Amino acid sequence: MSGVLLWVVNPKENANSLLSLMPRIGSTKRSKLGSRLSFSPGILAYSGAVAHPTRSSAEKVYEVVLKQAALVREQRRPKEKALDLDQEIESSDGMTNWDLLNEAYDRCGEVCAEYAKTFYLGTLLMTPERRRAVWAIYVWCRRTDELVDGPNASYITPKALDRWEKRLTDLFEGRPYDMYDAALSDTVTKYPVDIQPFKDMVEGMRLDLRKSRYKNFDELYLYCYYVAGTVGLMSVPVMGIAPESKASTESVYNAALALGIANQLTNILRDVGEDARRGRVYLPQDELAQAGLSDDDIFRGKVTDKWQSFMKGQIKRARMFFDEAEKGVAELNSASRWPVWASLLLYRQILDAIEANGYDNFTKRAYVGKAKKLVSLPIAYGRAIIGPPKLTEQLVAR
Repeated sequence: MSGVLLWVVNPKENANSLLSLMPRIGSTKRSKLGSRLSFSPGILAYSGAVAHPTRSSAEKVYEVVLKQAALVREQRRPKEKALDLDQEIESSDGMTNWDLLNEAYDRCGEVCAEYAKTFYLGTLLMTPERRRAVWAIYVWCRRTDELVDGPNASYITPKALDRWEKRLTDLFEGRPYDMYDAALSDTVTKYPVDIQPFKDMVEGMRLDLRKSRYKNFDELYLYCYYVAGTVGLMSVPVMGIAPESKASTESVYNAALALGIANQLTNILRDVGEDARRGRVYLPQDELAQAGLSDDDIFRGKVTDKWQSFMKGQIKRARMFFDEAEKGVAELNSASRWPVWASLLLYRQILDAIEANGYDNFTKRAYVGKAKKLVSLPIAYGRAIIGPPKLTEQLVAR
């Protein structure tokens, strides 16, 4: 699984694993901040996006979108309990709850700076409170991704993911297990962030444990939502919508979802060879068959006319999702647009790189070189400073 984070940043771009961040799911030991707070009773894993099996994946996901949009419109915070930080109890080293929380956010910022450098620079344009919240979400998503893609992935079981989801519930109820959890626990008390997208991301990890084929795009779409589209729903309440925006809240959330889907599809197309060597095929089986291809063709790893034609169609679809996403980035709060635009433009260029490689994503890894990255950053900044009405007109005319 190749997760994509924060409208969206790829947590696997840096191959170094976050050994120090690996969650100890089986441990009940907590940080100083969390140790003063009690445990919550366990709950069963649940994903609201799959509550009704007869609907299409897009319809299931749209229900989650509507719920998140409603929370933002009403500025409600669906948390029952917040961190108790007002009780000034000093730790043995003289640090108060507030000191520990500030340190937790600083640690999250350090992780973001190390593993998502371009995005981190963009977050520095945000208000201090917003960028800290974005860092906290980034770290939680990264740790979640590490469960199935990190060095201990072979030891992860469905029960381990159940325990991770239990920790998620705890931190939403003001009972974090460690410092990184504490930062997110504080974040979700300040913004109208709902727990469902976080739960759905954990569900995406469960899919990676038990599923290595997808019958059609409807199935693949749901997977892409779980592991990447969810992050847009987590992030919009923090990044904020521009006061001058005339777009509906639902349309902004749909654009955030589209960017997650676009980036995850790009991950899949870039990593075909790498995934095949792990026995995984993340391409729609019915579309492969329609193109006269099969898993065996992918495992052989030869670029044929059929493969090139198939890839052209897959890339076209990913670009359609990018086009949809662009409409929403323009509607974000001005201080939040640059990192999102940078991520979008850089990720979209991976599709160009696949084409430049002659559609050989079996033996060649498509990437964006440093020179192109440097050129993209001022372009992203230019788009970021253009207000929603003007940029929307430009996109429509394009």
